[in-house]
Amino acid sequence: MGIIFKVISKIIGFINQTIAAVGISAGVAIAFTNVVARYAFDASLVWATELTIFCFLWSVFFAAAYCFKKDAHIAITIVLDAVPSRVAKIMLLISHLVTFIFLCAVSYYGYEYLLLVIDLEEMSIDLGIPMWIPYLVIPIAFAFAAYRVGERIHVILSTSHDKILKESEAEHVLAEMGIGAHRNKDNENVQELNKMVKEVEKKTGGLL
Repeated sequence: MGIIFKVISKIIGFINQTIAAVGISAGVAIAFTNVVARYAFDASLVWATELTIFCFLWSVFFAAAYCFKKDAHIAITIVLDAVPSRVAKIMLLISHLVTFIFLCAVSYYGYEYLLLVIDLEEMSIDLGIPMWIPYLVIPIAFAFAAYRVGERIHVILSTSHDKILKESEAEHVLAEMGIGAHRNKDNENVQELNKMVKEVEKKTGGLL
């Protein structure tokens, strides 16, 4: 069963990364081509703006879904750092469950809206394609994001409460420099530096 989930995770990751990269690259290329055509040849691609928007739309939604895998979305952790680890684990679990429900709801109602668009036979103005094609990104991307959050919930449930909180980005940087708190427990200077980092993060709401 574990192997199946790993395969699914890799497939979803590949789709997310590929569409995000291709979408942003295609969008930039189309926009650049249209600008060159407009100013250099006094001609404009009528469909370029609409296609660029669709490319960016797909890229952003799938990139956002991929960020759930890397836990890269912005999070304010000042409360989690202030409460006991057991309470922090419960709070994390609740927040991820709420996120999971929200993503599933958007994916479901996005699918319902997609069916409505198909029934109405709505077409794009410039490209002349069915609008269900660009709208398809909503149920798919949000379903992928929900799957990633489900993975995070599993990790939270299977991780001990005293190890549930991750190091901050600043602490990762210090660790890469060889002055992380865990590796230098007996070094007073390193401990003082890490203490300063913690204090600054509390004052900035974890946005250091």
